Amino acid sequence: MICSVCHQPILPQYYFCPNCGTKINSAPLSTSVRTQAWVYAFSIALPMIAFLFVTRWPGMKYYKSLDPKTKRIGQIAWALLIISTIVTIWLVYTWTQSMIQSSINSINTDFGGL
Repeated sequence: MICSVCHQPILPQYYFCPNCGTKINSAPLSTSVRTQAWVYAFSIALPMIAFLFVTRWPGMKYYKSLDPKTKRIGQIAWALLIISTIVTIWLVYTWTQSMIQSSINSINTDFGGL
């Protein structure tokens, strides 16, 4: 392989050209237990914080990875995100319906004695 910038020979395992510092390959994503826990927790919490940090969610990088273990972490992160979103929508819907019913009952009680 040859660096596209400085045209010096490089080895395939290099992440950067040792001559000019040009990025050649991306470093592999971490698959440590701590990283997995963080990705999964972020996937669960993301809908609850209204997708404010969606650009920082690492699930997509993991899902697009060619490494099978890393890709599996991305698949689990996506599943958790989808499940968490559905649960959040259901909780908001249930809470809203409860508040509407409570308001209706309050109005009926207030005007029921007239």
